[in-house]
Amino acid sequence: MASTHTISPAYLLLEDGTLFHGKSFGSKGTTGGEICFNTGMTGYQEVFTDPSYTGQVLIMNNAYTGNYGTKDGDVESDSIKISGLICKNISYRYSRMVANDSLDSYLVKNKLVGIYDVDTRALVQHIRSKGAMNCIISSELTDKASLQAALENVPDMSGLELSSTVSTKEAYTVGNPDAAIRIAVLDFGVKIAILKNLSDRGAYLKVFPAKTSLATLEEFRPHGYFISNGPGDPASMSYAVDTVKDILNSNKPLFGICLGQQLLALANGVSTFKMHHGHRGLNHPVKNLITGKCEITTQNHGFGVSPDGINGNDNLEITHLNLNDGSIEGIRMKNKPAFSVQYHPEATPGPHDSRYLFDDFIKLIKANQNN
Repeated sequence: MASTHTISPAYLLLEDGTLFHGKSFGSKGTTGGEICFNTGMTGYQEVFTDPSYTGQVLIMNNAYTGNYGTKDGDVESDSIKISGLICKNISYRYSRMVANDSLDSYLVKNKLVGIYDVDTRALVQHIRSKGAMNCIISSELTDKASLQAALENVPDMSGLELSSTVSTKEAYTVGNPDAAIRIAVLDFGVKIAILKNLSDRGAYLKVFPAKTSLATLEEFRPHGYFISNGPGDPASMSYAVDTVKDILNSNKPLFGICLGQQLLALANGVSTFKMHHGHRGLNHPVKNLITGKCEITTQNHGFGVSPDGINGNDNLEITHLNLNDGSIEGIRMKNKPAFSVQYHPEATPGPHDSRYLFDDFIKLIKANQNN
């Protein structure tokens, strides 16, 4: 269960000029993106295939990555979505009998460039202090000048529209066509686990491309709308904000996750902002202000909803708060059946504390059907 490999050098250059030396794994080459870190100890394959990570180079903060290999079904989309991978230690051997391949071979097949033997704790501390920034990884460029030249071609995440690039190109359905509940899913980078959580609760789904109009969505005769997660800057998605406004005017139930929350806020005139270094991991504490309970949540976002816009807004109220930094983790409308959360209740990987939100959405749809 081991891959044949040759150790060769690789280099990581940050936008602020900090240079790290390490070893190459995965595919050989050069890649760049916004650097970010994930604090999870498991579920790396699901993380790598999460469309919300498009355009980002990911640091796995766990000491070892790859020790249980990779498996065909452990994915959240049809391919790896991160732009590059940074690890402390990697395992070329794996112990899980149901695994199909080693992490290194999986990355080679998916043409992903990685670097390991980097002090990831020092790197994470650096990002927590300095903030999110672009970076470049290379196993072919060996001097700082050439790395810097390549880095200058990496686009800045602020103002970058990415969701339409990862959205489905053609609409498709999930679940039982005879189900009593039909949900139209606006796909900005939806995860497979989200669709499964909705269909497992008896809903029939039709997943639509990002730039689908309300008129086309309505042809499915949905009882509710789901606004998905996705990558990029929500402020660059005026087309999506307009669609969400149209959906809200239909007065049908709406549920948004992550990017879906940001779009709901923008549709209500509340701005979003680029976070210092974002929230990514499996252990973020969130307080539900309605129940008073705390949830341990899975998160993956670099943008947030501005608290200044919520305060005094007649249409919105805050439902969830992050207990680490007080950032907004959930909102709902006071005058319409619409709500959202910033975190990921499907939690793949992660704890299942927040999966009740899918139940709440189904209940909201049923209540609206009976009115």
